[in-house]
Amino acid sequence: MHARNLANQYKQTGAASAALDASPHQLIAIMLSTARERIRLALACLERGDVPRKAHAITDACAIIGGLNSSLNLEAGGEIADGLSALYDYCQRRLLEANLNNDASPLREIDDILGDIEGAWRQIAPKD
Repeated sequence: MHARNLANQYKQTGAASAALDASPHQLIAIMLSTARERIRLALACLERGDVPRKAHAITDACAIIGGLNSSLNLEAGGEIADGLSALYDYCQRRLLEANLNNDASPLREIDDILGDIEGAWRQIAPKD
């Protein structure tokens, strides 16, 4: 158990370091990737019947998606930002449904949606 705690602490420190060194564009990519990781964790927990951990993973994913939504500049982003905001709201509602009903289908759906957004985001990455 001690080794697992050390591994988790190392992982958290590595993630925090990556976030500190990241550009704003990279931060959004990290957030999208992490939200998807949390959703896949929720799926795995659901499959093995670990409901408390599933709920925690979904809560984490919802918080990340909320952060993504709040980072949108609706004035400068126009229709694209409005569309993303609506999509993030939809994702959060579907994740809540998945959590309440212990339903894997919305989790898979939102992982796919975020995967599409993540892929598009990586395509528009600024060149260094």
